[in-house]
Amino acid sequence: MPGMKDKVIVITGASMGIGEALANVCHARGATIVLAARNGEALAAVAGRLGERALAVPTDVSRREDNERLVQQTLARFGRLDVFVANAGRGISCLPSQLTDADVDDMIATNFKSVLYAVQAVLPHFKERQRGQIVAVSSMLGRIPFTPIRSAYSAAKAAVNSLMASVRIELRPQFPEIHATTVLPGVVATGFGHNARHGGLDSRQLPGAQPVEEVAEVIAAAIEKPRAEVFTRPEMQAFQAKFYAAEDIATIEATLGGPPPSRT
Repeated sequence: MPGMKDKVIVITGASMGIGEALANVCHARGATIVLAARNGEALAAVAGRLGERALAVPTDVSRREDNERLVQQTLARFGRLDVFVANAGRGISCLPSQLTDADVDDMIATNFKSVLYAVQAVLPHFKERQRGQIVAVSSMLGRIPFTPIRSAYSAAKAAVNSLMASVRIELRPQFPEIHATTVLPGVVATGFGHNARHGGLDSRQLPGAQPVEEVAEVIAAAIEKPRAEVFTRPEMQAFQAKFYAAEDIATIEATLGGPPPSRT
């Protein structure tokens, strides 16, 4: 499914941050965008800026029925759906020793179940058409837990990584043209940290935070040319290789506490 023009793309978490930036990029390249998020007012503002070829659908991605309704409204309006970007998520600032049941339930519902519900809602349409793409915006914290205050968020994103790999393996024999792409960003200049459960430092203030527009361009490229996993910065892939190749990863964990240095 090369190219972007005339694709119908659903993007969750589209009222701000990576989702909004991706909507801008994809719309500019000719795609029709279905914007989904809980904040209806902010969502409508993004749709209003995009103008034509944009539809706002207020959605709580942690609810299975909302994901199903999002797919149904997209099909009712446009007749098909080409790409579903499961981007909505939320961080946490809490050490693992201090996590409550409510903390864990929130992280799993918002970051993991939302992706599972998206996959299950859109797959019947993709299977009927024999093509499509599911993009899950995960995190390098799901691959390497750089900082313990993100604890349950890292665990939920690790579950997303495993889920997407399992989806690829399930689909490949019978549906080779249905792609499942996992995106692995590092620190991105959004309000992620500030909006985390229990609050935190605004990620936009962190040195080396990747510009959100740059992340959006990487994801757009993965839509135009699908692949299994995408690192938004190449040094992240190199650091992952070093981490898992270590004879004892504890020697590397001892140096952590934040992300690896970004490129200058």
